[in-house]
Amino acid sequence: MLIGRRARMSRPPARRSPVLLSSCFCATVRPMTNPSDDRARQREAEAILRRVRQETEPQTGAAAESMARGLVRHFWAGDADPADRMEVIGTRIGRLAGLLAFVGLAIGLAFQLSSH
Repeated sequence: MLIGRRARMSRPPARRSPVLLSSCFCATVRPMTNPSDDRARQREAEAILRRVRQETEPQTGAAAESMARGLVRHFWAGDADPADRMEVIGTRIGRLAGLLAFVGLAIGLAFQLSSH
């Protein structure tokens, strides 16, 4: 019991009323909210999306750039001994021939699958 203070009466929670959309679906409709609450939620959501976009864009660009560098280094035999010129040339030829064989087999498979 509060003495000298008025007890605040809290409003009962808003009841949701089910709405029948069709014979199979039923949705729950929320009561209308205050427009300032909606604007505050929208500002918060936009701030969250902006923060996520700022955090992910640089990482995506760095990852793509790293993959491209790794691919170039692989096909141009960056891991081969630079002092042994024949090893570098042979590695480049072998890796490029493997890439061409893969592309040729993939095209052949696509033609086989499309003809049936």
